[in-house]
Amino acid sequence: MTLHTVASSTAFKLPEVTITQPFGEGCNVFKVLDKVFMLTFHLQGKAAINLKVEPDHGAMLRDIYPYIHTGWHMNKQHWITVYEDEDLDESLIKDLVLNSYELVVAKLKKVERQRISLLRTKN
Repeated sequence: MTLHTVASSTAFKLPEVTITQPFGEGCNVFKVLDKVFMLTFHLQGKAAINLKVEPDHGAMLRDIYPYIHTGWHMNKQHWITVYEDEDLDESLIKDLVLNSYELVVAKLKKVERQRISLLRTKN
């Protein structure tokens, strides 16, 4: 599977996820209740995704994986960019997408978090 396929299919399984293209075709913005948690795009001919991370976690990921860099056009501490790579670990991508989603959900209003929690238990 490709980077965008894995990331998108993982995101679409999560409650209250929507996708928009405010920057035009070719850049999909994934949101949970109108808060961005992932972007998918191509950069210099390579598929890439931006994901939210805890700053320490992002630094560790960049040290370990050569295909993970600071967030392109995003806050360099709180976002990473993952590039398509032949050594890409599919389970890592799924975990990173879920982690980004949960970081954003944690900042939502209490009632919104409760709604998402209820929707997750139904699945």
